[in-house]
Amino acid sequence: MERVSTLLNEATGTSTGGSAGFVEPAASALLLLGQGRDLASERGVECTGALPSPSDPDLVERARAARAALGERAFVLGHHYQRDEVIDFADVTGDSFKLAREAAARPEAEFVIFCGVHFMAESADILTTDDQQVVLPDLAAGCSMADMAAIEQVEEAWAVLQDVGIGDDTVPVTYMNSSAAIKAFTGRHGGTVCTSSNAQVALRWAFDRVGGVEGTGKVLFLPDQHLGRNTAVQQLGLSLADCVVFDPRKPLGGLTEQQLRDARMILWRGHCSVHGRFSERNVADVRAAVPDVTVMVHPECRNEVVTASDLVGSTEFIIKALDAAEPGSSWAIGTELNLVRRLAKAHPDKQVHYLDSTVCFCSTMNRIDLPHLVWAMESLASGQVVNRIVVDPDDAHWARVALDQMLALPGI
Repeated sequence: MERVSTLLNEATGTSTGGSAGFVEPAASALLLLGQGRDLASERGVECTGALPSPSDPDLVERARAARAALGERAFVLGHHYQRDEVIDFADVTGDSFKLAREAAARPEAEFVIFCGVHFMAESADILTTDDQQVVLPDLAAGCSMADMAAIEQVEEAWAVLQDVGIGDDTVPVTYMNSSAAIKAFTGRHGGTVCTSSNAQVALRWAFDRVGGVEGTGKVLFLPDQHLGRNTAVQQLGLSLADCVVFDPRKPLGGLTEQQLRDARMILWRGHCSVHGRFSERNVADVRAAVPDVTVMVHPECRNEVVTASDLVGSTEFIIKALDAAEPGSSWAIGTELNLVRRLAKAHPDKQVHYLDSTVCFCSTMNRIDLPHLVWAMESLASGQVVNRIVVDPDDAHWARVALDQMLALPGI
């Protein structure tokens, strides 16, 4: 693996002297940085390389002026995967559910400006008061994973489970990274919502409703197949054979009736376009190139990546693990690159490597940039509400039922 080490050094300008700091991914034989497509990834992602340079000083000053003009009328939330220039203006940073709860805890804020993606702003609208207005600076900031489960598809899938005779023995559980309509679906059908931090507790609760993990009941897990599979196998002791993938584009989800009856975890065919890129080869390469490296990945990664890694956990878990790490230790992290860079900057006494061999940001998350944030804040300061996110009242009610059920789970 000398070639891998050489590429690391050429791509980043680092030496082999073991200096600490962030190591940009290598320009692999598959894909030169920002110059092609990786067809081996789950979505054949095109990577643009680096983000544009930070916004000019005039725009930064406009952002400061608009933020000051809004004062306590506005509460700005910044997801961990946002650009640094956006995070600089966030009152609170965190993962999606933490931010939605933070918004709910600020009833005095007239405006909640959510620097994240659409499903996150929906959750904030559900959890905040009717007097508060949630604003998403760019309405094009969606989530490819959430978009992989349309409510019409899920309703049709549920009808299939009923026709096969397993609907009454199945509990739906949806990941936080789903639309309000999907959360409402789980609420209407006696299910719950989970995050990457509490998926084990949520799944155990769901199985307990239909006979327990050792029984024959089932969970329909939406929309990320990898989080569902990894939680079931790594934490609940189910086998890979207990898990089937339901493809909404195929009759019976691409499965036989017997496969559906035998399954314990019915996984929706969805995934994260960022975490789905990491491969077992990435893990092997970084272990060969970096002595004594600890590989830590998000549970949205594929099962073989999770199995090959040392630590697996949510965004908050990853942050806390780096905070507690020994000075001089080496880490390869499999999650979104903006966060990895920020962690490296916060921990100059440790070596922090990005696990992928190619630079790929969350493209939809990065639609929220400083120009959009400035436009939203200046518009609000001038009395014009833009890009307000409003969830249908019925969906909001049932989604809140599912979210409240999650909050009532033990240990949450």
